[in-house]
Amino acid sequence: MSHAEDHEGTRRDFLYYATAGAGVVATGAAVWPLVNQMNPSADVQALSSIRVDVSGVERGTQLTVKYLGKPVFIRLRTQEEIDQAKAVKMDELVDTIARNPNIKGNVPATDENRAMAGKEEWLVMIGVCTHLGCVPLGNNAGDFNGWFCPCHGSHYDTAGRIRKGPAPENLHLPVAEFVDDTTLKLG
Repeated sequence: MSHAEDHEGTRRDFLYYATAGAGVVATGAAVWPLVNQMNPSADVQALSSIRVDVSGVERGTQLTVKYLGKPVFIRLRTQEEIDQAKAVKMDELVDTIARNPNIKGNVPATDENRAMAGKEEWLVMIGVCTHLGCVPLGNNAGDFNGWFCPCHGSHYDTAGRIRKGPAPENLHLPVAEFVDDTTLKLG
């Protein structure tokens, strides 16, 4: 093997490595925009949490706000509505899971596990029927004085639990907490 042949091998190796390196950089430059476009846009990130002033909500009424493109029902319940919800036995429920992301684990769908912690008069729910995504009517609607979805006949009680109709799950609850007495933070 001559000295010239030895240099030829290293020159060839260098060209392979340089070509492979350029290919990796070019692939990364081409793929990055495709991956990056899947990240949430700035307007979605800005709305990932919102604060809602609930000082104007009167007992027995609800406020509906839009959060992440969905309606959220914020209801200040009367004592009668709370008592109705607490009187329901678990074996009467279609869905016995609270579905509350503010509580860890699959806890039972009692009124205490669905209402705001420490403020049982407040009920905050995503206002989307769990059957086909319609928006239920509120203000003591349906057979259980809660919410009623007229599209397919789902009836929810005063704790937002499905009681009758085709909906398979209770109305979902968002991540929520009270920042102070009149400000609710969603997200």
